Amino acid sequence: MLKLSKLATAVALVVAGSAAMAGEVEVLHWWTSGGEAKSVAELKTIMQSKGHTWKDFAVAGGGGDNAMTVLKSRVVSGNPPAAAQIKGPALQEWAAEGVLANLDATAKAEKWDELLPKVVADVMKYKGNYIAVPVNVHRVNWMWANKAVLDKVGVKSAPKTWPEFFEAADKVKKAGLIAVAHGGQNWQDFTTFESVVLGVGGAKFYEDALVKLDQKALTSATMTKSLETFRKIKGYTDAASPGRDWNLATAMVIKGDAAFQFMGDWAKGEFAAAGKTPGKDYICAAAPGTGNAYTFNVDSFAMFKLKDPNAQKAQADLAAAIMGTQFQEVFNLNKGSIPVRLKMDMSKFDDCAKLSAKDFVETAKTGGLVPSVAHGMAVKPAAEGAIKDAVSQFWNDDKISVADGVKNIAKAAATK
Repeated sequence: MLKLSKLATAVALVVAGSAAMAGEVEVLHWWTSGGEAKSVAELKTIMQSKGHTWKDFAVAGGGGDNAMTVLKSRVVSGNPPAAAQIKGPALQEWAAEGVLANLDATAKAEKWDELLPKVVADVMKYKGNYIAVPVNVHRVNWMWANKAVLDKVGVKSAPKTWPEFFEAADKVKKAGLIAVAHGGQNWQDFTTFESVVLGVGGAKFYEDALVKLDQKALTSATMTKSLETFRKIKGYTDAASPGRDWNLATAMVIKGDAAFQFMGDWAKGEFAAAGKTPGKDYICAAAPGTGNAYTFNVDSFAMFKLKDPNAQKAQADLAAAIMGTQFQEVFNLNKGSIPVRLKMDMSKFDDCAKLSAKDFVETAKTGGLVPSVAHGMAVKPAAEGAIKDAVSQFWNDDKISVADGVKNIAKAAATK
């Protein structure tokens, strides 16, 4: 069997039909947190309304690895699930195995090509056919800031460029506070790094360097400048950051111990849980230099080939429900992300989500909508892992020169 990204989460569904055109849907998933559990319950209700029986089977822990192990064994044994939550290049790897179902009939009936940006739709297809359905969109290139801290040090608005950011960070540091809250894990390092590359070089350079892994771009003066900027940010973090979880770094911003954090929009859930309001208590803004770009992380369900017609019907209903307006709204209100479906009513969403949705639509038209490498959307797992390691080594070891950092990342990108 194929190897899949550790970032890939899994949801396996087994469908067995009894009544005509209805089936039992056994759902193997790892959505066990409060908001996610609410969303699963919503999907269950939708499926039951269509006459299907829902059987819940949650596999917690392992970052989805435990569920993926179960998924692989089911497929290998010839008892494939109806669907599994898989994303990015891993979708293409599963499709190449010949085990995924063609969802074109559902996609055509539900008009997915009209309701999805092409760059997202393409990720859901293999050789032109839909083999997966997207659930949501997380924007990764966010910068979060504590408004009271910025007011205290005289920073009137979120920095829009890197020079403005470092000017603001100096004011925070001078006031005796931590300028950048950071958690020292390789995916967090890379979340910051890819926003820096995007902000320094723009969407086309980001695409060339981090998605196409073009050696000319990876060894260019722009990459050198990106690493210089990345290292400068490190100087504004605190000594206790190595090994810190992302939500603890977010808590530092919430409490006012730190001014900024570079993190995806799941951080918003922490602010919401603490009773904080965007615009009043905290600021959400695109990372410096990335206002016209958007790094996306899209969760999706791949559908597996099934023989039973009742199971196929339940599978099609599930795919339609996931892209339906009812589930798209409820799930994303709970998750902190935004609907992947375009033309959604965003009136129930907060200002950060509305800004995210606006930028999602606009960047899809301008070419600024690009996949997040840090979150498994852009390159094959082997290369992604090697590049992340090289970036984290540079971040954690000040003895590695910028020139050597560039060489190390370029070499890692050549990993097959």
